Amino acid sequence: MSAAARPGGVKPCCVPSANAALPQPRPAAGPRSPDALRGALLALPGGRFRMGADGIEGYAADGEGPSMALDVAPFRIAATTVTNRQFAEFVRATRHVTDAERLGTSFVFYLQVPEALRPSGRQAPSGLPWWLEIEHASWQRPEGPGSHIYARADHPVVHVSWHDAQAYCAWSGTRLPTEAEWEYAARGGLVDKRYAWGDELAPGGEAQCNIWQGEFPNAPAAGWLPGTVPVQAFGANGYGLHNVAGNVWEWCADWFSPDYFRDPAARDAAHAAPTGRRSMRGGSFLCHESYCNRYRVAARGSNTPASASSNCGFRVAGDAVER
Repeated sequence: MSAAARPGGVKPCCVPSANAALPQPRPAAGPRSPDALRGALLALPGGRFRMGADGIEGYAADGEGPSMALDVAPFRIAATTVTNRQFAEFVRATRHVTDAERLGTSFVFYLQVPEALRPSGRQAPSGLPWWLEIEHASWQRPEGPGSHIYARADHPVVHVSWHDAQAYCAWSGTRLPTEAEWEYAARGGLVDKRYAWGDELAPGGEAQCNIWQGEFPNAPAAGWLPGTVPVQAFGANGYGLHNVAGNVWEWCADWFSPDYFRDPAARDAAHAAPTGRRSMRGGSFLCHESYCNRYRVAARGSNTPASASSNCGFRVAGDAVER
């Protein structure tokens, strides 16, 4: 068993944090109807499911368990994470400027940046030496100046903070899912399974998600490059959701607490008590069993709400439609 998988493992999550407290502008309302995404969201019936995990694969500091029976009200959720195309529409309508653009920098995994363009003399985030703080990296320039999203319209938008995700939701008439809603939807109706498709990572040798291939963090497998893939690159789970494991971390509505499963007040809705960090789910293309196995469906992550990086995006949700 790897160090990452041992009980009580203290491996930090694979996302760096920004601690800047930027004043947040009032969310801009665009010409889009609040109901514009209604047809694009999957209606889920809700009900009782088991959230969390009781095994030893997780990290004690994350508070993945013990698992518990939880009731979720009917709700709607997007089949995919928000794409570059969708986010561009939002920016055109509202003139939104992301936190990364306002800060002037964002974090990019070092192998995504050409060696000649990697800055020297910059201190990496503590415990995460594979991250580079790249000037002018943003959702439009994911690897910094010279990069672009022209051929990645159907890839997940990245370099978006929790605040940016909230602004998109305010414009589109949606909201972020709670952790409970996210896990209910990600499980796709399966009970106590390790992944969204079962217990085997690659059944029949077929990859089911975009996670690190090769030896992390310096030796990607031949033919695989660290980065995002299209939001529908892999098959959907039992509820119709794509890529709930790997590709990009997904912001959730909750404040993050490792005591979530021991706090009865958090079990029926989002964890509302401020903790300084917002919850994330799903893992990313940088997850690997040898370091960060948080692509499991019960795994949890978190970051400061102003943080942005090349492996973090979001998926939108909504309340059930009244008929």
